[in-house]
Amino acid sequence: MAAVTGAMLVVAAAPGRAPDADTTERTLAGPPREAAVTLLVGRVLEEGHEAGGERCAVRMFRPGLCSGWQEQRVLATAHGVGSVLKEPALREGDAARAARQEVLPTDAGGPLEITLADAGRLTDVTVQDGHGRRLAGELGPHSERWLNTEPLRAGETYTVQVGAQDAGGTPVGVTMAFRTAPPADGGRLTAEFGPGPGTYGAGEIVTASLSRPVPADDLPARARLEQALQVTSEPHVEGAWHWVDDSTLHYRPRTYWPAHTVVRVRSGLDGVEVGDHDYGGPSEDLQFTIADRIEAVTDSATHRMTVRRNGRVIRTIPVTTGKAGFRTRSGIKVVLRKEPKVRMRGDTVGIQRGTKEFYDLPVLYATRVTWSGEYIHAAPWSVEAQGEENVSHGCTGMSTEDAAWFFETVREGDIVEVVNSGGAKMAPFDNGFGDWNMDWRTWLAGSALADAEGDPHGSPLSPSRLHPTT
Repeated sequence: MAAVTGAMLVVAAAPGRAPDADTTERTLAGPPREAAVTLLVGRVLEEGHEAGGERCAVRMFRPGLCSGWQEQRVLATAHGVGSVLKEPALREGDAARAARQEVLPTDAGGPLEITLADAGRLTDVTVQDGHGRRLAGELGPHSERWLNTEPLRAGETYTVQVGAQDAGGTPVGVTMAFRTAPPADGGRLTAEFGPGPGTYGAGEIVTASLSRPVPADDLPARARLEQALQVTSEPHVEGAWHWVDDSTLHYRPRTYWPAHTVVRVRSGLDGVEVGDHDYGGPSEDLQFTIADRIEAVTDSATHRMTVRRNGRVIRTIPVTTGKAGFRTRSGIKVVLRKEPKVRMRGDTVGIQRGTKEFYDLPVLYATRVTWSGEYIHAAPWSVEAQGEENVSHGCTGMSTEDAAWFFETVREGDIVEVVNSGGAKMAPFDNGFGDWNMDWRTWLAGSALADAEGDPHGSPLSPSRLHPTT
């Protein structure tokens, strides 16, 4: 079994009873007197003989960890079906018992493999840590092998329940427990999730800010970290992480969030080896909800904004957008925040004082869509141009009445799109949330779990997985 540093493999041969080491040794050594299947429990050692290449070429596990491999034989019997351990915490107080137990210097970064040594088939494997979280894994195509697809945590106790059938189809089972090595000292890698608890629009982006960078050339570490950052939703949607830079990831669905979706984000990094002797630490979970789907599409050619709620048009607004030399950015943006009153000055966007284009105005009902200063706002000075021509310096202007309505209707995360403006395309990451301008294939290519075809490796919804992560 993988990662048993400083701890033994404890086996329960019958329900409610964990046999001592002498009894276990006699059971394993002698011929079975009942239906039984021998399991090979493989674990990776820090020192030892070289392992077979294929056995250790496990996706999501750092290369080089399989310098030593040991298989331990464990008997699954008919009496062991549904067995439990009285002491899954592996207490060390019993010195005499501890002296009989095998202590192996193994590593939490290696794979855990359970294989049949006899004729039969595995039917169920459950690996659960001391906090009740299940470790995800995959059953082989012929039900002869189980392998974890999620990293083990360092300094954690695990209980393993194995169900199988012997050659005659009789159910057999066994329960085992082990403890992984504690993580190395030093600061832990953690993630801070955004946007924070609350209710948002259908275009909201999930962000993860890491406490320290993970370089792009360490793809295994990025893949392991990415797999540990789990996003679930009700209803379920297809989504993926994308690396923005070495310390930032964004998560979005393939299409906008459905209205009234509940989104949950949690980190499984705590105790997981991410890089070379670099471990994850605890991070605060996040939950937020999605409101009605509000989409505001501005056509600069017709000088109209069309606002829809859940697909139904609820208002059409005459607007003015950027004139020549100041064209409004085209593409999809997301509402960043709402500012009831803001002072807008030309010098904040590169227009020098004293020139004819300079402005210094108090603006009401300003809905921000870029960090550089693009807003949708009240523009009473350009009412005559609204619906007729584009006269702004890049913002979308409308009447005070319409701006007040828009301000009250939208929320952070709502979708704002501009078409036919002639302006530059909204950038994906450096000026707000332009993530939706990236097609899905390109988005997936920014994931450490994607292959050359842009498809995620090892989908967490793989039908061969016995137990998804909980």
